[in-house]
Amino acid sequence: MNEEDRLAQRRYFVMMIARLSGAAGAVFGIVLVARAVEWPDKAIGIALIIASLVEMAIVPLALARRWRSGG
Repeated sequence: MNEEDRLAQRRYFVMMIARLSGAAGAVFGIVLVARAVEWPDKAIGIALIIASLVEMAIVPLALARRWRSGG
C-alpha cells in the first residue's frame, strides 16, 4: 500500500468516526428525551438530537470538500 492509499484510508476513517459520533450523540439524545420527566430536560435531548443529525450531515461533507481542495 502506497502513501496515497494510506492517506485515503485515514481520511475515510475520520469521516466514519464523525458519522458514528453523530449517531452516538443522537442515540444519547433519544435516551434523554425518553427518560426526561420535565420539559427542559426533553428540550436538551431534542437539541442534542438535532445537533447530532446536523453533524452527521455536514461534517463529512465539509471534510471531503476540504481534502478535495488540497487542504
